Amino acid sequence: MKCPHCNGDLPSRKCPECHEKIPLEGRFCSYCGVELGLLDPGEESGEGEVDFSKRILCSDGTCIGVINEDGFCNECGKPYTGEAG
Repeated sequence: MKCPHCNGDLPSRKCPECHEKIPLEGRFCSYCGVELGLLDPGEESGEGEVDFSKRILCSDGTCIGVINEDGFCNECGKPYTGEAG
């Protein structure tokens, strides 16, 4: 999902109702209007349980986030550039 002002990449998720990409922290879907609840830890990836052994940590050595399915950190929004050194 792109920012309409700077064209930068924004963290996003799929709406559970219409499956369009929406802002990660959105309260309502901007396409179908469904009210969105808070995400459970495994819900963002579409899985019932989180498999911690398969997560990819953010490349930024100071960030605590993990890389989402679009290749961006879920905390800082930076793209994955390889393993943190």
